[in-house]
Amino acid sequence: MKKRTKIIFSVLVVAAVLAATYRVVNRPPSASLESSAQMEEIIASSGCMACHTANPELPFYASLPVAGKLVKEDARLAYRSFDMTPMLEALKKGEKVSEVDLAKVEKVILDGTMPMAKYYLVHWGASLNDTEKQMALSWVKSQRAAFYPNQLAHAQWSNETIRPVQDSVPVDMRKVILGNLLFHDVRLSADNTVSCSSCHGLNTGGVDNKQFSEGVGGQFGGVNAPSVYNAHYNFVQFWDGRAATLADQAAGPPLNPVEMACKSFDEICEKLNADAAFSKAFKEVYPNGFNQANITDAIQEFERTLLTPNSRFDKYLKGDNAALTAEELAGYDLFKKYNCATCHVGENMGGQSYELLGIKHDYFADRGTELTIEDNGRFKETKDERDRHRFKVPGLRNVALTAPYFHDGTQATLEDAVIAMAKYEVGVDLSKQEVAQMVSFLRTLTGEYQGKLLVNENDLQK
Repeated sequence: MKKRTKIIFSVLVVAAVLAATYRVVNRPPSASLESSAQMEEIIASSGCMACHTANPELPFYASLPVAGKLVKEDARLAYRSFDMTPMLEALKKGEKVSEVDLAKVEKVILDGTMPMAKYYLVHWGASLNDTEKQMALSWVKSQRAAFYPNQLAHAQWSNETIRPVQDSVPVDMRKVILGNLLFHDVRLSADNTVSCSSCHGLNTGGVDNKQFSEGVGGQFGGVNAPSVYNAHYNFVQFWDGRAATLADQAAGPPLNPVEMACKSFDEICEKLNADAAFSKAFKEVYPNGFNQANITDAIQEFERTLLTPNSRFDKYLKGDNAALTAEELAGYDLFKKYNCATCHVGENMGGQSYELLGIKHDYFADRGTELTIEDNGRFKETKDERDRHRFKVPGLRNVALTAPYFHDGTQATLEDAVIAMAKYEVGVDLSKQEVAQMVSFLRTLTGEYQGKLLVNENDLQK
């Protein structure tokens, strides 16, 4: 009896010590700290930087034969999907954090998926208690309110990761008129056959609905043309992000040997200067006349007007609860459940980060065709191995009109794209009902241009 009492007493002592230790190591940050300082402490105590960085702070057992292999693989996968270093640096400097990073942090906290159970079972202090979770979520909300205000949305949806498209943004209408003319002018190509609108038709969803666009002389590029609509919202342009602005982007195709094939902008300016009326009108806005900077500035100003507000989904976000059907709302719930809304954020529902194609499965191996230089994605520009197969996230506005999909144009339908994204990015095989619901939701993202519902004339001809 005495022996049993001693055992019970010993167990109770150990339990008390463990409980006390847990309370010490799992103590939340002080409520007196600013929210950013609280978040810094939470990141440090929860072990995020043990995996989500180029130089992970691996635990001691990472040197062990079996456990070490598993730990290093977890760290590799974590870094591939989310590098938290930029977020931590922004926190320390008091700068804004990427809205994609905010969405990722918010989602894993709400889902309770980070830190992973197998990590905090070993590192007791790494698990987030309720106070820490609330602090982190409050920080995310305050960051959104400060840097990504959702002023058009109903109060109920003001903290959503997606914001309604604006009706307009401030522009110089004189430049817009000139940019519109240049956008549709075939003289920007060497043989006067191709204009910007050839691949980005405003009557065809801002794209050409081809896997690869056709340039001068019947040549074809190696990447699918993204929509020009709402490109104003993108943080960079092109799939690989090689253009920082719309003006930089507009300078690319005219000099691309496959697309428009001009040798220089001097060649373009010579042709435009031969048009006396156009030259006169241009100099009234740009006194030094045609040159690369002025031409691309005018095109950029025009493209900033290519916004498509008032989609049915935007009407829902603005407070019209009848704007979406039950099927479409179910699709939106799935869109959030399967993490789509962590990358497809903001007004354009994308275009705010580079993400890896093939997080859960090898997309390119399954595709079964030879890799091309365009498949390298952001790696083309940075030569950083982490950026291989990493692309700017495409915007989903008007996505029902812009088939085919992906950078390689291999997904012929929305159904194909949804199934592929779920498999390769989330590791989920969707049911037929889930696919149908998500596609129904995506079809509500078609907005208006110049007060009329956007349509694709290619679809009308089928």
